Amino acid sequence: MTFHFQIKDLFNDRMALETFTAPIHAPTYFALSYPHPDLYAHLTAGPFASLDAFLSYTKKFDQLDPSNLLYAIIDKTRPPSPESPSGALAGVIAFQDASLSNLSIEIGPVIILPAFQRTHVASNAIGLLLQYALDPKESNGLGLRRVQWDCSTENKTSMRVAERMGLVKEGVLRWQHVYRDGIARGKIGHGRGAPMGCSETDLGRDTVVYGLCWDSWEDGGRHMVQAIMDRR
Repeated sequence: MTFHFQIKDLFNDRMALETFTAPIHAPTYFALSYPHPDLYAHLTAGPFASLDAFLSYTKKFDQLDPSNLLYAIIDKTRPPSPESPSGALAGVIAFQDASLSNLSIEIGPVIILPAFQRTHVASNAIGLLLQYALDPKESNGLGLRRVQWDCSTENKTSMRVAERMGLVKEGVLRWQHVYRDGIARGKIGHGRGAPMGCSETDLGRDTVVYGLCWDSWEDGGRHMVQAIMDRR
């Protein structure tokens, strides 16, 4: 596995982000996510019909692309599990589109398994990635200039999470993505008909772009995120 930046497991008292290791994490993640295809309704990938299909995706996303890094989310408030001595597998989260030249990175996808939704899990997992990306190197961070967050304009939950974690809405990219065979895959499009040049089973997506930059991080963003993570 290669990544443009240092690969590092991240943790606090309630959460651990462990580098995704397919033989350890994939079988349980697939078993717990398979009954819930709606987890992928707004994502470009998935749902996955088999463990092999999921493994093929993770290999392409994570192992073959040095701009991406996939983490297993471990909830340390739960008992140890076969996936981690630190706690229970709660989902997956990733860095993607890492750029050495621009010192920028994107967070996503973020997939929280149903049993862990509406808990401390999402805010702490996202917070750990923000801290690692934007904290300066002397504080054991990467010292990046920008973190981006993209999601479908129909994904209101993702938009609320981004805004709650301090990311600023920067604009909307219309027709940014086409969900191929989106109807059969359970995708939620923007509702404006089949995309030009595509099948009637395809769905169009508008993407909203959020960003959090180093200056906003230093000017109160770090403390706001830490306060959210500290809530009990």
